[in-house]
Amino acid sequence: MALFHPQTVSVVVFVACISSVLAADRPNIVFIFTDDHAPHAIGSYNGWLKDVNPTPNIDRLASQGILFQNSFCTNSICGPSRAVIQTGKHSHLNGFMRNGNKFDGDQQTFPKLLRKAGYRTAITGKWHLGTDPQGFDYWKILPGQGAYYNPVFRSPTGTEMIEGHCTDIVTDLALAWLEEQVNSEQPFMLMCQHKAPHRPWMPALRHLNLYDDIDIPEPATLFDNYEDNASPLRHHEMGIDRHMDLISDCFGPEFPNRTPTNKSRDLSGIRNLRKMTPAQRATWDAAFDPKNNELRKLSLSGRELVRWKYHRYIRNYLRCVKGIDESVGRLLNFLSAKGLDKNTIVIYSSDQGFFLGDHGLFDKRWMYEESLAMPLIITWPGVTPPGTVNTDLVQNLDYAETFLDLAQAPVPDDMQGRSLVPLLNGTTPTDWRKSIYYHYYEYPSYHMVARHNGLRTKKYKLIHFYQFDEWEFYDLLEDPDELRNQYSNPRYADIVTRLKGRLASLKKDYRDDSGTSRFTPQQRRKFRPAG
Repeated sequence: MALFHPQTVSVVVFVACISSVLAADRPNIVFIFTDDHAPHAIGSYNGWLKDVNPTPNIDRLASQGILFQNSFCTNSICGPSRAVIQTGKHSHLNGFMRNGNKFDGDQQTFPKLLRKAGYRTAITGKWHLGTDPQGFDYWKILPGQGAYYNPVFRSPTGTEMIEGHCTDIVTDLALAWLEEQVNSEQPFMLMCQHKAPHRPWMPALRHLNLYDDIDIPEPATLFDNYEDNASPLRHHEMGIDRHMDLISDCFGPEFPNRTPTNKSRDLSGIRNLRKMTPAQRATWDAAFDPKNNELRKLSLSGRELVRWKYHRYIRNYLRCVKGIDESVGRLLNFLSAKGLDKNTIVIYSSDQGFFLGDHGLFDKRWMYEESLAMPLIITWPGVTPPGTVNTDLVQNLDYAETFLDLAQAPVPDDMQGRSLVPLLNGTTPTDWRKSIYYHYYEYPSYHMVARHNGLRTKKYKLIHFYQFDEWEFYDLLEDPDELRNQYSNPRYADIVTRLKGRLASLKKDYRDDSGTSRFTPQQRRKFRPAG
């Protein structure tokens, strides 16, 4: 048994007092996290939807802090992105490589380390990791994807259904927990995590007619035919044309004797409609029935039907984003009203990007820019100058390290990312990464996106669909839409060779030996049919 001398006890008490003072000076952290929010659907990112701009409050956040222009995910799919953020480790090390895996909550995570450092921690909304959250003083989460209307929530005390729209409810829960922290001497970290704007894109009732009276542009690549891509892209199942369901995805009308063409038809929209109260459904139908009746009269087909589906989809998507933006405004206003804004860092991000009709697609998964890019906006009052734009290469791999660094807590050596705190202070370390590593694992599976890994620099991108042993290479400065695969172009031969070497080095550095298996000829014929 260890014995303490009086002098030792005095030192322990003194250190404890110092720690308490430091804790009082450390910033609070509010992490607002959405699902499938593409940066080009945020006004401050200045994308092709900037004139519609459903995000004045997120833009306000950007004007007060720093916007990261080169922010990317490591694996563009919901659960894996969240697991990377929890652990600061790539998917192959944290064990959550694809949706449907179960997250090992017993492993090291940043919320556990923040609690150990004296922070109070909470999460509300979407968790999507298959096991109960650990490391949180408070949690109230959606089971799985959750529902847009009248969602069920899980907590340590059981489950309950809460009537209303999911985005509003998740915000209400977050604000209620924040209210309890107003007079606390402990710093806090809140993860407010939304379902929106995930499929099936069901906006709040107050937004059902939003954007009806404005023209929304179409992406320049809406009718991309993939003639210059590797073969896996031509066999996807995530196209607006063939795979976006007119009824369940677009909430359009039924047509007699019409069989859905999507063999992997997603019925989540229909299931979500059934969760509505009669009053909610009446309001919904009053908004959509007149528009659906017009479609019945038009008898559209071909490209014109694709355009109709795109416009229905993009409006509902942006309406969901509008609800998110209102949530951001509510949180910012609360922090200001309670005097917490001066010592609270606010972070806005999403688990990955999303195709908004770009290349004729919806969903994510691919390493192409619209899917790979994540929004990342951070305000740190008194430290990061307002209106800062950063172009360094950053990833969700860096979030855990950043949270710990902000909390003045040690960052474990086995985490694989880097703290963004120097960048927030306006300094880029001389050894900052020159390329980011990506690896997607979920194939054959939903949407049929082939497994691939690759790297991206500020100028170039190299992708390897290793099961088929096919490559793509893009010059992002000359071809930002990634329409011209230059892998076989002699002009880039030396660059491709150099990047292949760097990709091998990244795989070794990150201890990823999982991207080497190739299909047999029989497997190729099965999963890549001719035509």
